[in-house]
Amino acid sequence: MSKKHIDECVRATLEQYFKDLKGTEPHDIHAMVLAAVEKPMLDVVMQHAAGNQSKAAEWLGINRNTLRRKLLEHKLI
Repeated sequence: MSKKHIDECVRATLEQYFKDLKGTEPHDIHAMVLAAVEKPMLDVVMQHAAGNQSKAAEWLGINRNTLRRKLLEHKLI
């Protein structure tokens, strides 16, 4: 799956979200999208890194302590 495909999936999902609102004002879209994407992303990356937080953090481009905090927040560890 390419970056372009992920972009298209996010765009299509957000367009559907706005349609589903039927004119209602959206709120806190940024937090909603991050919450929806971050947990499965962390879960998949950790699986592919065989649980190695240092490797996963490097792949994600974040600090290992930040990764650990996020894993705890999402109850993935």
